[in-house]
Amino acid sequence: MTADVGTFPRLCKLIPDGMVRELAYTGRRLPAARALTLGLVNDVYPDYAAMMTAVMAIAREIASKAPLAVAGSKMMINFARDHSIADGLDRIALWQSGMHSRSAMAEAFKAQAEKRAGNFPELGKVRKGV
Repeated sequence: MTADVGTFPRLCKLIPDGMVRELAYTGRRLPAARALTLGLVNDVYPDYAAMMTAVMAIAREIASKAPLAVAGSKMMINFARDHSIADGLDRIALWQSGMHSRSAMAEAFKAQAEKRAGNFPELGKVRKGV
């Protein structure tokens, strides 16, 4: 069976072509240590507890940032993956002009100066079909 659900188009943008072909043609498993060297995972942990400690620390750090900045970063990274640099620059300029939040930026600068986590309002719920 040929991999589907977008595996190949995505994988071809993440790791070297030769590695994609080797994995696809052989059907071999990809051990965690090898996935780390290819950049498919950020880290490998000795056990579940160590992994949960590390990822929850990362999650807390992300959660301390301005939600609009995190959401915008996610959107721009996803857009850039499938578009040219020029298109990405145009998209981020449009995002910045429409989604810029002076109050969130002021709070981010103040929190950084005071060496504390920012206090940001939650983003509103995404409405489908709008």
